[in-house]
Amino acid sequence: MAHTDARRKFKIRRRNEFALNTIIGPESFVQGDMETGGFTRIDGGLRGNLHAKGKVVVGENARMRSSIIGTAVTIGGVVDGNILATERIIVLPSALIMGDIITRRIEAHDGCVIHGKIRVIQGEESWERAAAAYQHKRSVRSPAEQPRTRGSRTEGSHG
Repeated sequence: MAHTDARRKFKIRRRNEFALNTIIGPESFVQGDMETGGFTRIDGGLRGNLHAKGKVVVGENARMRSSIIGTAVTIGGVVDGNILATERIIVLPSALIMGDIITRRIEAHDGCVIHGKIRVIQGEESWERAAAAYQHKRSVRSPAEQPRTRGSRTEGSHG
């Protein structure tokens, strides 16, 4: 009985990995952070962070100003932001990434452009530390990154 239940759960999980849960079409633009439950495809524009619990595909006509978290991430378009791929990342020839990549495996095709650091981490303990540091960095902004309001003064300024 337990064997049958485990098999059923595995089949459901595998089906959900491939079910397309979220799509942003070629003529669409979304502004704001997104959290999706499964496979996500972006063919339009996104300005805001994307946290997917499944696979992410960024089509070759997509334009994103976003940090991306996903299990297996495929980039074909333009991404201005960091990428955390818990399993792997595939960077297609049409891709332009302006940001850092943290992953367990990477496949970068001829013609792609990556302007940032790439960290490929194999060990489980090292991976957990790197992923936690990435999440912490995303959640805490330094004072230099905080937007200043008009007329605000920094310590030591006069006028």
